[in-house]
Amino acid sequence: MASTAGTQARAAVAAEPDSAFKLMTASKGTVYKIGAQDVLDVSVFKVPELSKNVQVADIGTINLPLVGEVPVAGKTAQEVERDLTSRLGTKYLQNPQVSVYVKEHNSQSMTVEGAVKKPGVYPIKGKTSLLQSLAYAGGLEPNSDSTVVVFRYTDGNRTAARFEVDNIQSGQAEDPVLQGGDVVVVGTSAIKETFNNVLRILPAVGAFALLL
Repeated sequence: MASTAGTQARAAVAAEPDSAFKLMTASKGTVYKIGAQDVLDVSVFKVPELSKNVQVADIGTINLPLVGEVPVAGKTAQEVERDLTSRLGTKYLQNPQVSVYVKEHNSQSMTVEGAVKKPGVYPIKGKTSLLQSLAYAGGLEPNSDSTVVVFRYTDGNRTAARFEVDNIQSGQAEDPVLQGGDVVVVGTSAIKETFNNVLRILPAVGAFALLL
């Protein structure tokens, strides 16, 4: 943990207080985007031969009877439903009723480190909030404090945001939704020392600051 924290902190040394800010993605409206290795359950009403479980290939496609290879990576389940409905309705079926849901979430994960009972890498299954990520990691250690830093890559840039767990639990702040690749670091007094350069530039209002 210390080496990771030190690396992240050193990366932020050059950042200025007026670094560009990106608002934290709110829980409203955030939906899961399909990725490679996810397993989808595709069902076509009253057409059992077209209903099956399919795994998304590394190139981001699935292969289905009649329609063949269909790109799905980066789309929501609802978007894939509409795409398959259009493809099947154009040539093969009258008013097809297609449903798609993600049966296995394998493409997106987050890392939880620091003062938690079970640090590690955890899958993101649909909307996953910060508090949920801490629950997956077994909860906070007795020596933890309320400060959590989330590191994220946005458009090729490394960003970070600070959150106070006490404020989220009391309803004073929104429980943010995590994204694939996020690294959640739960603080202790020792970790705060390591993160001093990072914490200095991060507002406590849940905004992501660019780390230079």
